[in-house]
Amino acid sequence: MPSVVGLLEQRELGVRRRVDELREEADRIQAELSAAELEWQEWLIARRRVDTVLAPNGGDTAEVEVTPDVRDVDAPSAPRDAVKPKSQVPVWREGLAWSVLSVDYQRILEVLTDRSWLHQGPLTCQEMAAAFGMDVVPVRVEALRSKAERLVVRGWLVEPAPGRFTPAAGVSGRGGVS
Repeated sequence: MPSVVGLLEQRELGVRRRVDELREEADRIQAELSAAELEWQEWLIARRRVDTVLAPNGGDTAEVEVTPDVRDVDAPSAPRDAVKPKSQVPVWREGLAWSVLSVDYQRILEVLTDRSWLHQGPLTCQEMAAAFGMDVVPVRVEALRSKAERLVVRGWLVEPAPGRFTPAAGVSGRGGVS
């Protein structure tokens, strides 16, 4: 009759082998995931580059990427009704329509405004990422944080507590009408 210690050692060895197999499988899957994420990022970059080249301004990224100076807000500018892939973020003022912002910024304003109307309070960037159906990973969260911070600086949002965002007073509807 085998000893109790011998039986325990056999069971431990079996479970240890299973753990090793699972770790190898997890490493293989992690490597596949990393390769797929890299390929996905490359396609994303390619699509963005094509969007830039096909942009109405002929792909002039210097003009698209630059945020206007606060002092130039009242200066006459080109029509701002068309949504651009990487449009500028103007300083908010009464009556300014959301259409001056890119789709990403509009989505942020939309989710925060909806929550404000429902009296649900400010959102964190992690909660925004989840609301958008994005993977809640640092790269996505930080991209949202960067956009939200830019909207804060430009007066579209406020940050009542660190990392929590809500629409600024007066920013309430898509048309910019309070």
